[in-house]
Parts: sequence; structure tokens; C-alpha cells
Amino acid sequence: MYRRFGAPQVVRVEEVPPPSLGRDDVLVRVHASTVSAADHRARSRSVPRGLGLLAAAGIGAFRPRRRVLGMDVAGVVEAVGGDVTRFRPGDEVIAMLGGRFGGHAELARVPQDGAITAKPRNMSFEEAVTLVFGGITARGFLNQVALRPGARVLVNGASGAVGTAAVQLAKDAGAHVTAVSRAANAALVTSLGADRVIDYTERDFTAEGSRYDVVVDCVGNAPFERVAASLNPGGALLLVVADLRGVLLAPWRSRRSGTLVTASVGRYRAEDLAHLVRLAEAGRFRAVIDRTFELPEIVAAHGFVDTGRKRGNVVLTGLAGRRSHAG
Repeated sequence: MYRRFGAPQVVRVEEVPPPSLGRDDVLVRVHASTVSAADHRARSRSVPRGLGLLAAAGIGAFRPRRRVLGMDVAGVVEAVGGDVTRFRPGDEVIAMLGGRFGGHAELARVPQDGAITAKPRNMSFEEAVTLVFGGITARGFLNQVALRPGARVLVNGASGAVGTAAVQLAKDAGAHVTAVSRAANAALVTSLGADRVIDYTERDFTAEGSRYDVVVDCVGNAPFERVAASLNPGGALLLVVADLRGVLLAPWRSRRSGTLVTASVGRYRAEDLAHLVRLAEAGRFRAVIDRTFELPEIVAAHGFVDTGRKRGNVVLTGLAGRRSHAG
């Protein structure tokens, strides 16, 4: 839990009452979650320029609104509400909690019509949870374009949770994928399907003269003004991270340029998670884990994410046997 914004040290393990169970709710005993960039932003209130007021509405102005972080979970259904028909106790599931947070706890509450689905049968809880935050985000953005075999896709920030998922999903759709990342991550993103890797410390992808059908910006440094000349006519710029100006101008840019520009992931959907599960079970989507931390190491986990150097996902385990709860 955290009761004020700040450095990793504001987060601590506490005991709180278990969450109440509504008639449409699924109560999940959490075996794994991730410490994501969203947890970093919520805890530190470090958000893209201009989004402070919007962030305050979601995460709180002077103190956190949601005191238990964690946007994703993998675990076992502990109990279900009286109107729940899709799940029963004992089911192994993964779920995206989104802005409600609450995943860094022994128990988490998920509405049955939320983004929750059966866990991949061939993955551990620690592996399965990596499909959620990055996977459903990448899937939500890529759903907005019609990726055809041979399409040229560039993923800026290809080694993070969303980036590694975007590379895999684009490659699975038959695209030619260019990954922008540090040279140290070239082997990783190539193993995930990238056909070409650009080391951003050596080259600016916008200055090469290459054109792409889709640019996925997972960093926040590729606004429309910078990448417009790198997009093919009728292409798309998917702004996973954007400042207020980028968010507000996206619809106008789309109308004026004929290029889809969007900073919205849309609604988190169970069917998108289920799609990722099918890919994982078929061996077409793999878990990318940088480091794993136990719950008592939560401060160290946040500290590592704060470096901005994580590759794929930072997984949090050791939650199921404790008595701390998502309220």
C-alpha cells in the first residue's frame, strides 16, 4: 500500500480487511502480478506533460485514491458472487484491473464482465501474468488498424512490457517489424520476431527516410510532428504514451492528414486476453520476464522499475500466502 506519492520507499506491506464481494464479482487469490510503468506513474505522480489534472482525477490530487497498486493479476478464483456464471472457485485465471488497481495483494476483486479469462494451461502464474498489462495494451492499440501480411510496423520502445508484446503481435499478424531499442536489447527483440533493430543511441529512425504503415510509440517521444514523414499514406500512429497536446490533437491530426492518430487504448476486454491466451498456448506468444521480486521486496521492485531499464515485465510473487488484501 501507499498513502502518499513519492519515491519507492512510500510503498509498504500492510494488513487491511478483505474486499467485499458483490453479486457480479469474482474474488481472485493472487499468485502473481507485475510492477508496471503505470504503477510507477501512479506512485510517483510522474505523468506526461499536461496530464497532471487528468491524473489527479484518476489517482488522486493530494493523496492516492487507490492505495493498493497493481493493474494485473494471475491467480485462482477464491469465491464468486451470486450472479456469476462464467467462473467458479478453483478456476485459474488472469485479469486486467486497469485504473482500479488492487493487484498487489492476496485477494483482488474483478467483475465477471471485466477483462478476466482462463490462464494459459502451459504457463505458470508468473509467466501468465506477463500477458496482461503489456499484452492487452498492445492488442488494444493494434486492434485499431488492419494489419495485413507484409505491413511495415515500427515499435518505438520495443523492449518494455507493451513493446515486447507489440513486436510479437505484429509479427504474428505477418508484419515486417522494426524495433527501436538499445543495442543491448537487440537479441531479445529479435528473438521475439523483430526483423530489424535500430539502436536509438546511434540512429534516429525518423531521419533514415524509411516509411512505415504503423508506428507504435511506447516511449512518448514520437509525436505526429516528428514521425509524419515516416508514415505511409493511410498509415497509423499509435501513441501508447502521449502528453496532453498529443492526446487532444490526435483526432484533429487524423482528420487533417488521413493518418490514424490515436492515444486511446479503448476498453480492456476479456476477448483480447483470451486471444493472447490462445497465442500463448499455441507457442506464438511468449512471456518476457526481466526480474521477479517477492512481496516483501516491493520497494526494491519499484526502485528497479524507476530506472526505466526493465526488459519486458517485472513480476511480483509471494502474495497468495499472505494476509494483505486489495480493499
